[in-house]
Amino acid sequence: MKSIMLSKKTNCPVPFDQQPLNEYLSLKDSVLFSWSLSPQSSFIFGFLFLFIVLFIFFSTFLVVFSNVSDLSQLFLLDLLFSNVVIFFLFIRLYLGWSYIIKRLMSATVFYEESGWYDGQVWIKTSDYLVQDRLVGVYQVIPFILRIKYSCFSILLNFLAIYLFHSVF
Repeated sequence: MKSIMLSKKTNCPVPFDQQPLNEYLSLKDSVLFSWSLSPQSSFIFGFLFLFIVLFIFFSTFLVVFSNVSDLSQLFLLDLLFSNVVIFFLFIRLYLGWSYIIKRLMSATVFYEESGWYDGQVWIKTSDYLVQDRLVGVYQVIPFILRIKYSCFSILLNFLAIYLFHSVF
């Protein structure tokens, strides 16, 4: 389902795989990042499914290998581990999309012709700039905001775990 045509334009000196729009499309097609672009109900379902799988995995791991006898401590530790893994997953998503949005919104594109030692800078034409910025504003920024809100909810979970731990 590619709505944007993948073709190398003749007036763009940037290699095909380093053009911001093509970087966006390749990231969008990857498994991890395509999950973050799914509809909101699928995103929430995937998030909850991943949380439950991690919770079950860490609970079996903690029951077998930990010497914690208090069930509430074991439960809190399990919640903490599950939240940490999901938090790092969302950080990875955020870093990937923020790199893409910077490349899409920028008026210049840094690229490498054949290796790290011969970097060049290309100034986008107005057509490229408008197209890239429209994709950035309408296709990428809403999902970056979704990832930010998800990270915020995980931070609230950390706060709840801390408060629950200090009470009990």
